[in-house]
Amino acid sequence: MSQRRIMNDKLELLSPAGDMERLEMALCYGADAVYLAGTEFGMRASAGNFDSDQLQKAVALAHSMERKVYVTCNTLPREDELVRLPEYLEMLDASGVDAVIVADMGVIAMTKKYAPRVKLHVSTQFGVINSAAANALYDLGADTVVLARETPLEDIRKIRANTPKELRLEAFVHGAMCVSFSGRCLLSNYLTGRDANRGQCAQPCRWKYHLVEEKRPGEYFEITEDGGTYILNSRDMNMIEHLPELIDAGVTSFKIEGRMKSAYYAAVVTNAYRHAIDDALAGRPVDPLWIEETEKVSHRPYTTGFYYGYPGQHYAEASYATGADVAAVVESCDDNGEAVLYQRNKFSLGDELELLTPDGAPVKFTPERMYNADGEEIADTRHAMMEIHMRLPKYAPRLSIIRKCR
Repeated sequence: MSQRRIMNDKLELLSPAGDMERLEMALCYGADAVYLAGTEFGMRASAGNFDSDQLQKAVALAHSMERKVYVTCNTLPREDELVRLPEYLEMLDASGVDAVIVADMGVIAMTKKYAPRVKLHVSTQFGVINSAAANALYDLGADTVVLARETPLEDIRKIRANTPKELRLEAFVHGAMCVSFSGRCLLSNYLTGRDANRGQCAQPCRWKYHLVEEKRPGEYFEITEDGGTYILNSRDMNMIEHLPELIDAGVTSFKIEGRMKSAYYAAVVTNAYRHAIDDALAGRPVDPLWIEETEKVSHRPYTTGFYYGYPGQHYAEASYATGADVAAVVESCDDNGEAVLYQRNKFSLGDELELLTPDGAPVKFTPERMYNADGEEIADTRHAMMEIHMRLPKYAPRLSIIRKCR
């Protein structure tokens, strides 16, 4: 796996890890730290998440690469859950995790008591948007505050100027945004009984809405000339072209959203931001190649969030676009490029493919021969997760990606 590090260890690229596969991808493609959830108290209940054994393996792997693991504990626990929290925090402390991400004053106090070796990161759910809040949390023992996504860039600059230099400022740079302030939304709970503040959001802000008149139940009236409207639908954030401004403003940790996203997403977005951060620290403009890479993952129309003003909604539709599909993942490869792959989506001889590795630009190629696990020559990869033997255009380490561009 790649051992690339950023040139300034005061800055951090933080990537999502919904399960072990996504954790490996994030670390392989250049994350300095990953954030994930245990089996309770996390804001993404339907992600794969990690039980105590998996968590220990995740920490061991990350620490072997000199990377860090942060665990989300950012739901707002009710009284019946609170009694389970001490044992859970003690397990996190014993597992060697580097930090716990919290959003509740009581959880802050309990973390200090039951997980004293673990650093405190205050979640974006807390809604930190000014230096007074940041300073108060620092006085309570916070190592890092994750700023509210609604914080303008100029306010970040002022927060940095008015807080201790030891306090790390973390900010989101990429991924989905929420229509509600810092994700504190009751819409999903109200409409479906699934509470967003308990990690179960049904995302009703992405639904298509019509009007229904009180005395005409079941009769849907168009809101726009094209029918319904996605009136609450937000765009996705993409700040890859603006990292120098964030660095200058004092952001310490650059956070990618997406614990519910695919392993392919974790790899490609982490890889793009890894190169973009390195470019920024070297005084180079970001290579357009890495900007283009962010178009090759599933996403809604992009915006720069609230950093430069109101981001605007996206009312037209709620679908995702992507510029590429993952075709296979490399399991092993020799110096001549002879590789063993595992299929993710069907592809055929004659298809134009790209090889993405952690260390360089994607390489286009067209496969001339492919073989299955029995050594039989094949024309396509029609079976899910099948083993494929194929020559690549260059050596590719494990977890390199083969994809088809659209």
